[in-house]
Amino acid sequence: MIVGKLFVRLTLFYLSVTGAVAALIMVDPGLADFMPLGGAQTLLSQSSGDPLTGVRIAAKQVANLGGSVLWLFIAVGGAVLTTVPLTWTYMASRSRVEYDQALVETMIVLPIAVTAIVVMVHNSLALAFSLAGIVGGVRFRNTLKSTGDAIYILLAIGIGLAAGIGALEIALVMTITFNYAFAFLWMADYGGKDGTHRYLRSPGSKSPALDDEDDDDRGQSGEGSK
Repeated sequence: MIVGKLFVRLTLFYLSVTGAVAALIMVDPGLADFMPLGGAQTLLSQSSGDPLTGVRIAAKQVANLGGSVLWLFIAVGGAVLTTVPLTWTYMASRSRVEYDQALVETMIVLPIAVTAIVVMVHNSLALAFSLAGIVGGVRFRNTLKSTGDAIYILLAIGIGLAAGIGALEIALVMTITFNYAFAFLWMADYGGKDGTHRYLRSPGSKSPALDDEDDDDRGQSGEGSK
């Protein structure tokens, strides 16, 4: 069943990435200082003072160029790794008719851009307003095939924001919760009614890979019958 395969794939991915990061830190404990983690504690403990006060990025060893570049690479890489399981959930749950490859590619690339932008404007109100003006001039638009797909774009932006302020743990909790909750809703066919429009493919349907194999088999049998 495709839903069960998604559960296994997500679980193995999260366990593998967590194990790999833990192993790297054990080999080189100094890498822990460059991990974009700890921002959640900063945000939750921040006093409610001036609302225009910039958010302090949680980074320990970025006093030199090499350290800042390493931190940025890890933050961007972490944002991409956090987004990948999100694309798996989308690709598995959407039907062939409403599947949008551009949305999948956008989900992968968008956190990279957002992470870099947040690092640039996190403590500068002037840069933030400048960015708003630039975006308004460019007028970036992406027509979604379904209004429900907007949640994926919102999550991708959230991942980039979390990585940019050094709070990748927020993005990790957010995507793990979303992926498993979405998979459970899909498996239970929650809210589905016969004869109504479905946002998700039928839980018992075959995966796109199996659909392609069936199409190839039908095409070969059709050629043989000519």
